[in-house]
Amino acid sequence: MTSPTREMILRTLKAQGKCTVKELAASAGVSPVSVRHHLSGLLAEDLVAAEEIKHGVGRPYHEFSLTEKAIELYPGRYFRLTNRLLDEIKGHISEDLVAELFSGVAGAMAQEYAAQLEGLPLEQRLPRLMEMLASEGFDAEYEWKGDKVIIRELGCPYMQVGRIHPEVCAVDTHFIATALDLPVERVNCQLNGDVHCTFQVSPHERTQELVEHE
Repeated sequence: MTSPTREMILRTLKAQGKCTVKELAASAGVSPVSVRHHLSGLLAEDLVAAEEIKHGVGRPYHEFSLTEKAIELYPGRYFRLTNRLLDEIKGHISEDLVAELFSGVAGAMAQEYAAQLEGLPLEQRLPRLMEMLASEGFDAEYEWKGDKVIIRELGCPYMQVGRIHPEVCAVDTHFIATALDLPVERVNCQLNGDVHCTFQVSPHERTQELVEHE
């Protein structure tokens, strides 16, 4: 069960940006010792960052602020704005252009990581891909099944938007395909009631395409 003091610390940091232990204690109505206890846990979870402040000849003190990971716990109106923007876009362009738009987003995402994957064999690309997906907010894992690779997304940052605009699901599909330069098929989707979003990668199909092209 989440501690009320912990939640008050997070809300205070969200509202004020940066706070000292003394300021957080006053806001939460608890002792500085109690605040330090909760901050230790929040620091360990990478939800709070600490910055040492030096001033004059006195002892330095620390200011605490939320990390990006913590900020994502408080999406505010971002999803509402995103949904409204997508409603407006879809009202002005065709379905084909919508699909092209999401494909372009995925391509741009993959391009940011292109240097990390250049020249690597698939066995090394896959763990790098998991790191890339994690950087974009996905919790993913992979395994080999015969001559195919199965990628599972245990958590998706687009879930809330996808419930209204399922086209957003094209982003991670194209991202994975572009990053690996391989055919990718989505075989399960959380929006359809499945436990995970699952993708099947077929390395041999790419090899066959190259052979036929030659």
